[in-house]
Amino acid sequence: MSCVRTPLKRFYKELPVWIVEDHHDVVCHIYRAIASRHLPEKNIKMVHLDSHPDLLIPVNMPADTVFDKEKLFSELSIENWIMPMVYAGHVSCVMWLHPYWAQQIREGEHRMAVGRDSSTTTIRVTSTDNYFLSDGLYVCEEHLEDSKLLTLNVIKVNPVKPSHASLTEKKAEEDPERCLAKRRRTECNQAGEAGCSQSRSTSTDTLHPAEGSNIKKKQGHNGMALGDDDNDDEDEGSTDYIVKRINAVLSETEPYILDIDLDFFSCKNPFKELYTQEEYTILKELYSFRGPSPDADQEELDECVDRRIHQLEDLEAAFADLVEDDGEETVARWASNPGMASLAPLVSSLKSRNTSPDYEMVHQAGLTCDCVELPHHISTDEEIDRLVLALRLFLVPLPKPILVTMSRSSLDEYCPVEQVDSVQSRVLAVLEDLYGPLDLHKDYENTSTETPNCQPHDS
Repeated sequence: MSCVRTPLKRFYKELPVWIVEDHHDVVCHIYRAIASRHLPEKNIKMVHLDSHPDLLIPVNMPADTVFDKEKLFSELSIENWIMPMVYAGHVSCVMWLHPYWAQQIREGEHRMAVGRDSSTTTIRVTSTDNYFLSDGLYVCEEHLEDSKLLTLNVIKVNPVKPSHASLTEKKAEEDPERCLAKRRRTECNQAGEAGCSQSRSTSTDTLHPAEGSNIKKKQGHNGMALGDDDNDDEDEGSTDYIVKRINAVLSETEPYILDIDLDFFSCKNPFKELYTQEEYTILKELYSFRGPSPDADQEELDECVDRRIHQLEDLEAAFADLVEDDGEETVARWASNPGMASLAPLVSSLKSRNTSPDYEMVHQAGLTCDCVELPHHISTDEEIDRLVLALRLFLVPLPKPILVTMSRSSLDEYCPVEQVDSVQSRVLAVLEDLYGPLDLHKDYENTSTETPNCQPHDS
């Protein structure tokens, strides 16, 4: 009788860091780590630092596309690369760490099913958060097949107080807590991580929002569980808050991916530079989303989604028609539809600046300003330093990740192109200081450096 052995988990000698330009290009590197057994095939956890959740779904993609790797890669975009991995069973927990200026999803823990819609065969979710409703991605759980549970933790990160900024100049040996954490990680790695059971420390340095960020104490929301160990006088965005939120779902020995979009540190809304304030205001009016009431029943939720889907389909059809003919008759015909009267002044304004507007791009811009506008916060150099120090402080007590993926997001200008190299260098310095020599792969150097082309992001 032959004995079938369970494949052993493999370990990287040095921490691999894959840096891409467009965020969805990290998926192939994650899949490679799964295939090589450095990451488990199922239930991977991800710590995701980004000014955008990236949790949308390719709207018309058949769910079974996730089982055809090459076809899947061709369908992904910067705003929708995580959920297909959830439906495939690879990722089961996402911790979205967001700067204070990014507030697309409510703070706290969200649990949702991600599955195949039995009527459309596309991937859909059971979350009733406006982030998903505004894209028409919600269905009730009874309509889902082969569903997977996703735990989403939304965790605010505030910059470190200016008084602590000088800490960035400290060497590793001058910080006893960091030295202890690094020693622990070394001991854990030498023991195969399986026998390491020491409790984690938490940093006492506090993080602080920039002026006007309106920091709030932690509080529960409907449908969210914040954990039993919460301290009511602990601020959202502080070091303790961040580490406790992550510790609640990530054990000392669990493998996880550390994913960093450099626009976490400084973020632009590139569409604001493409259109005038008046045009952008009209787009927000055209694409405005009317959500359900707080206590909506199933019928109201279904009506909300149907209404939104029809609204977006009409707008897409209108701008597709304008690509072929943007004459007065065509504009007037579409502007006569309910809720589309402002289309006429929008087209007039666009044509006054460009005789041949890119209407497809106009539609993509509209999709980003439905219920919550795309985040736009160009950080000062000092604030970037304070956010980089925040990254260092909350990584210290966490276990070492198996893999680091990083997105520059600079060619589409979500991370300001004049800042991206400096931000990248500072983040890599933190990773090398904490984890030792890195196995660095600058995948973005193979990316074309042609004129930047804005891609739509999740609002």
